[in-house]
Amino acid sequence: MKFTRRDVIRTTAGVAAGALGSRFVGSSAFAQEGLTYKPEDGAKLRMLRWSPFVQGDEDQWLANTKRFTEATGVEVRVDKESWEDIRPKAAVAANVGSGPDLMLVWFDDPHQYPDKLHDVTELGEYLGTKYGGWYDGPKQYATREGKFLGLPLATIGNAIVYRESWVKEAGFSEFPKDTAGFLDLCKALQAKGHPAGFTHGHGVGDGNNYAHWLLWSHGGQMVDQSGKVTINSPETLKAIEYAQELYKTFIPGTESWLDVNNNRAFLAGELGVIANGISVYNTAKTNKDNDPKLAEIAKDMRTTSLPIGPVGKSVELFQVTTAVIFDYTPYPNAAKAYLQFMFEEQQMAEWITSSAAYCCQTLKAFDNNPVWTADPNNAAYAKASATLRPNGYAGPLGYASAATMADYVLVDMFAKAVTGQATPQEAMEEAEKRANRYYRV
Repeated sequence: MKFTRRDVIRTTAGVAAGALGSRFVGSSAFAQEGLTYKPEDGAKLRMLRWSPFVQGDEDQWLANTKRFTEATGVEVRVDKESWEDIRPKAAVAANVGSGPDLMLVWFDDPHQYPDKLHDVTELGEYLGTKYGGWYDGPKQYATREGKFLGLPLATIGNAIVYRESWVKEAGFSEFPKDTAGFLDLCKALQAKGHPAGFTHGHGVGDGNNYAHWLLWSHGGQMVDQSGKVTINSPETLKAIEYAQELYKTFIPGTESWLDVNNNRAFLAGELGVIANGISVYNTAKTNKDNDPKLAEIAKDMRTTSLPIGPVGKSVELFQVTTAVIFDYTPYPNAAKAYLQFMFEEQQMAEWITSSAAYCCQTLKAFDNNPVWTADPNNAAYAKASATLRPNGYAGPLGYASAATMADYVLVDMFAKAVTGQATPQEAMEEAEKRANRYYRV
């Protein structure tokens, strides 16, 4: 079997979506909802978003966009780019003052160019008040000095995905809950010919999620509360040494993996355990080609939270995407009207449902979406927005935290150490040096 980024869920997951009603259709709905942005005459918008791993996400987003055009007359062109290309393209657009009017960006990207983004504080506060408040983690990525640089759209959860029968074959009746037991399981799986595979490459989601879990679960941190770089520490050394042992159980090549690679390998039956969004499970469950091998894998798949390390509690990054409006747009009111429409109840609830547990709500009022109880495997992703730890912990979000992540400083530290390109101490010292280029305290 060969899987590409386009091998995504072919489902709209529409169960219960139709029961949401039709509260926000028609041009009069804007006034009825209590906040009105009158689009500029002749307004046309272009939005750039990341390529979907879940087809229902994109399908519903485009359907909601069509509703907006029908309600307002404003045409919206929605383009998409690979996950890895979003960050550089957003930075270029911000700095040259030309490109899409709106964009879905990653993590703390808005903090790299806050003066280039349109202030959406009024809209952010309105939505927060109306829909039970924003979850703090996603809100931190989207706000600076009390102002909304954008609207936190979703958190893409990350969890362990594994083959239950292979875990039992390896001698484990249940999945280990701590890092020591997890290492034992990975060794046992490898001995049975079912290796693990975690991304050590520049995967925006999977690479960063794995590296931050390794670091934080052992008590390490990139910086302290003042923003002083503290990556060179005994805790980081323990994290690296643990990563080295895990890496010995991996399938070859994980140091060059991007976000799609572990999906492909798992669905090809090459791996026993990965860390991923719900997309890999739903691709197997949907099985658009009716492949009997894929159907077998889907029945055997289970999900659970990443193991807890010596720090004694769950500490996971998760991936947040924020909708931003660039200040150079000639149509700021149209752009805000579009985002308002997309975040209102009918559109947002249907989009979350159609995303099939891939996109976790950032507004608390949507916690009871039926998607989270539609399948037991969805439960591991339901609290992603509520439990995430923001990038740059324990320091403040800003240009330095965003740039350090964009430069893959932490990801590269682990990759160089586990592959033998550097000793653990050398890897820490290099990460410290690179991080200090951005954190000038």
